[in-house]
Amino acid sequence: MTFDSYSAWYWPYLFILLAGWLPTDIWRFLGVYLAGHVKEESNLLVFARTLATSLVAAVIAKLVLYPEGALAGSPLALRLGAIALGFAVYITMGRKVYRGVIAGEALLIGGLWWTHSLPVS
Repeated sequence: MTFDSYSAWYWPYLFILLAGWLPTDIWRFLGVYLAGHVKEESNLLVFARTLATSLVAAVIAKLVLYPEGALAGSPLALRLGAIALGFAVYITMGRKVYRGVIAGEALLIGGLWWTHSLPVS
């Protein structure tokens, strides 16, 4: 069963419902239901937080070390510097995520502009 399997007008909407929304939301609803029944310091919840954090870290590492698209032409040192600056700003300026993101993005965009790697569309 693929997206192009049927030609009925409703098929794309049904496909999105079956392949996208339903599998994701089952886990969300289960999480919300179980959240009220699981103690915050339980081993299960600590494991779930650890797993979620490690998955986010792996995605970020992949984006930085093996970028695609517009970032593919940027120097590795610039990408690593943007992460280091963003983290430093986050730690030193009140642990506000948006401050770290803005600082890292500013360095990245400025560095891309400086090295003329900024894509022009």
